[in-house]
Formats: sequence, structure tokens, C-alpha cells
Amino acid sequence: MKLHELTPAAGSRHEKKRVGRGIASGNGKTAGRGHKGQKARSGGGVRPGFEGGQNPLFRRLPKRGFTNISRKEYAVVNLDRLNQFTEGAEVTPEVLVQAGIVKNTLSGIKILGEGELTVKLTVKANKFSKSAVEKIEAAGGKTEVI
Repeated sequence: MKLHELTPAAGSRHEKKRVGRGIASGNGKTAGRGHKGQKARSGGGVRPGFEGGQNPLFRRLPKRGFTNISRKEYAVVNLDRLNQFTEGAEVTPEVLVQAGIVKNTLSGIKILGEGELTVKLTVKANKFSKSAVEKIEAAGGKTEVI
């Protein structure tokens, strides 16, 4: 296949329908909108969820709970992901972002105790699980809440 032989897939491209261009076009006069009614008017139509005046579904269903606007969401990191750092390294949120372990720190970073830690590290994070603290200290490392 050569560059000049490329063509779009069959049916993937079609010409725009030109409406309101006379009787012979087949889409003249009412331009495919039918006769009268809300959808025939300019700017006509209904909003999403409108049910013709009947009480719509989103109003019939009960509302439950609330959204806490001051909720903090933490980026979580499991211990086994920290094994890639060298012995005695200091692991901070900035280091985790540079290493590609965390994309976005959100409200902070929480270290969880999943997996085993084989290197001695100083880990600085916003939160730690109890098992993570135990495993880091068992490996000879230190934890520091920032």
C-alpha cells in the first residue's frame, strides 16, 4: 500500500445534507422538520430529561446522602512499589511523582502496607497505615508524617 492509495473506510464519510433548497431536493419547504410543533420551530426542541410536562424521572427519584465539599482524597502507594529506590534513600511526594509511581498527589500521599519492603528507606508522607509503619521500621527505615 502506498500513501496515494489510502482512502477512508466505506461509509465513514458522507456529505452534509443541504436542507431547505427547494422542492426538487426532497428536503425543501419544511426542511425535514415536518409540519408545526415544538421541534419544527427555530430554537425548538426540549432539554435532556424532559418528559412532555410529566414529572421527570430525576425529580421522581428520592435524593439520598450528601457530598462533603471539604473531603480529602489521598493518592495511595503500596510498600512493594518502594523497593525500586536505593538503600538509605529519602522518599518524598516529589520523588514519587518523578519516579512515576504517583501521577497526582491530590490532597496528599498515604502509604499502605501491601507487599514487603526489602530496602532501608526514610519515607515522608501525609499518612501511613499501621502495617506500613511496622514494615518500614522492620526493614530498618524511618517514617515521617509531613
